[in-house]
Amino acid sequence: MNARDVVLGRVREALAAAPPRPVEIPRDYRRERALSEQRRLDMVVDRLTEYGAGVYRCRAEETATTVAAALADARRIAVPPGLDRSWLAEFSGSVEVDSGEFSVRALDEVDGVLTSSAVTCAETGTVFLDASADQGRRALTLVPDLHVCVVELSSVVAGIPEAVAELEPTRPITMISGPSATSDIELDRVEGVHGPRTLRVVVRVDQ
Repeated sequence: MNARDVVLGRVREALAAAPPRPVEIPRDYRRERALSEQRRLDMVVDRLTEYGAGVYRCRAEETATTVAAALADARRIAVPPGLDRSWLAEFSGSVEVDSGEFSVRALDEVDGVLTSSAVTCAETGTVFLDASADQGRRALTLVPDLHVCVVELSSVVAGIPEAVAELEPTRPITMISGPSATSDIELDRVEGVHGPRTLRVVVRVDQ
């Protein structure tokens, strides 16, 4: 008997010992946690700051000014086609609207990208994008070195179960927890490996 026969034999034995039907997965974990608006705001700001993201708070009427401040070091940015253009009223640089045809090289040549967001988890500081018209395709937010993301406080929920419940499971979901970073075997942190080196989040406290 060769190694292949041994391995396949063990696989057959394991399959024979498996239960006849799928095991029901328990779903009794917490699905909803009530947090006040102020608590959600404080928590998500704390988590985002801890991750190294820049955080800006503003009211709806201050959005253009705040976005301009977050984009202060950018001269040319890309935006998804469905973004609210009033947010860019005070941005002095040039704006490219992504048509889905920009190459990776073209996206790499812009200074940054501005998007909205779908939902955000306060407990983990995770921002979810679902490729809606105001968020754009995944490449748009992964290639440029700066990502400025607008988060509505009304879309901030307490935990991951609540966040997932708000998402459409068939959409391409991107989860962002701070700027892109990784560490090598000696624990040297390197930023910007798998996505933007700089993340700035504009939290709007009202509509």
